[in-house]
Amino acid sequence: MAQDSSAQVTQLLHDWNRGDQRALDALTPLIYDELRRLARGYMSRERVNHTLQSTALVHEAYIRMVDQRADWKSRAHFFAIAAKMMRRILVDHAKRTHAAKRGAGQAALSLELEDSATVAARPQRQMLELDAALLALEREDPERSQIVELRFFGGLSNEESSQVLGISSATVQRKWTGAKAWLYHELSRRETR
Repeated sequence: MAQDSSAQVTQLLHDWNRGDQRALDALTPLIYDELRRLARGYMSRERVNHTLQSTALVHEAYIRMVDQRADWKSRAHFFAIAAKMMRRILVDHAKRTHAAKRGAGQAALSLELEDSATVAARPQRQMLELDAALLALEREDPERSQIVELRFFGGLSNEESSQVLGISSATVQRKWTGAKAWLYHELSRRETR
């Protein structure tokens, strides 16, 4: 059943690529629940009082995806791009929020105790640190960075990730393990600065 749905989504993506607007109309209800699942996964890692809701994240990503009109290869490829899009939206949101809380260029006040804004900004800083680490990993090993996006952010399995990247599942697993270790080391190193 899941394979039938995956094949149906892939076919609709191909039809949409060829300009069939009805394919997009048929595709939307099939992908919406999965996009919401991805967004909930992202938002579960965010602070409780986050100003961006998962529904808004889905809608923003969906609008960008529809406007992008990429050459979708498969369902897995579509959701890999969706995961990357959601990550970018959250990072951009964290940057805007973090800049606003820091005075957006105004002189910072020095306080001995952390105020509530500093405590609330911690999750944004963590998202920004993770993004910086992923960008560093991308410069060092683009494929491992893609695997992190697909597996961690996109929720794709080894098999789905291997389809998107055109490599074996065993290679995905090996590189996923290495990427996690590299990110752990990089984030620990950044934390001690």
